[in-house]
Amino acid sequence: MINFAIIGCGRIAKRHAELLGTGQISGARLAAVCDIDPSRAKAFAERFGVPGYTSIEEMLAAPGIDAVSVLTPSGMHAEHAIKVANAGKHIVVEKPMALRLEDADEMIAAADRNNVRLLVVKQNRFNVPVAKAREALEAGRFGQLVLGTVRVRWCRDQSYYAQDAWRGTFAQDGGVIANQASHHVDMLGWFMGPVESIHARGVRALVDIEAEDTCVATIKFRSGAVGVVEATNATRPKDLEGSLSVLGSGGTVEIGGFAVNKIRHWNFVEPRDEDAQVMDKFSVNPPNVYGFGHQAYYEHVVAVLDGREKALVDGHEGRASLELVAALYESMASGLEVKLPLQTKHSRLGRG
Repeated sequence: MINFAIIGCGRIAKRHAELLGTGQISGARLAAVCDIDPSRAKAFAERFGVPGYTSIEEMLAAPGIDAVSVLTPSGMHAEHAIKVANAGKHIVVEKPMALRLEDADEMIAAADRNNVRLLVVKQNRFNVPVAKAREALEAGRFGQLVLGTVRVRWCRDQSYYAQDAWRGTFAQDGGVIANQASHHVDMLGWFMGPVESIHARGVRALVDIEAEDTCVATIKFRSGAVGVVEATNATRPKDLEGSLSVLGSGGTVEIGGFAVNKIRHWNFVEPRDEDAQVMDKFSVNPPNVYGFGHQAYYEHVVAVLDGREKALVDGHEGRASLELVAALYESMASGLEVKLPLQTKHSRLGRG
């Protein structure tokens, strides 16, 4: 049994705590929670029957903790993950793993130095339709990749940003790209391959925050393929979609729904018998934008920590995903096409 603690008892922590604290993950249990807000820590502790702390150091010094899920604001991930590593505990950190590449590098170094695992939450990679499309990619069914697109059309109004002072700030959060769409940007890179350059434009359309609530971008991949990112929190009055499309010389797949959860199109130049059933068998309808991927993700984490599986998204893979996010912000800030590897000059992300 792997004993997990949680740092940060905010919005996303509810999903993590429900999985770990109610026996839904075989081989894992919730052992402790921590939040600087005593009322939040107490509420989680009482609900799941575990110790609650307001001090990270005090919690890490307690016996019986093997791994810690870092669920604090993104700008705090590096500080908290490094403390966890120095305490000799494995780290699970929510997306994005940090807001600055130098922070990601320090997190990786701390994990290596303390001989612990650093794992980044990218639960959409575990969505059933996404996994099926990835299987087709690895089988070569798409042929030459031509175009990849992601769309995030969600609703986050001013009341959402008013919940916490850090929301929508460059220093701690970023906008729709760093927070809501970072999973989708990650999937685009995962499917389409290494990126050569990015050109992005962001605006604050309907809310009063520092960062963008809407962004569009074009991407050139090293393979010669191109990509499009469309992300907004300005959809009204409710969430509309979170989708991924992959087009190649050998076929086309579009996964839609509001959580990359429903296969809309599955067409290949060379059909297989199984294709007729794919849209029915490999689409799922989750209750919210978090989808069902977190459960599969934690099952994977347990298998990694037990030595049964190789980590799908370790610190290095998480950093590669972060570089795409950081490049989008660099381009939004400069107005220029940005080449990778990234040299940050204008972006305020992680800096305020």
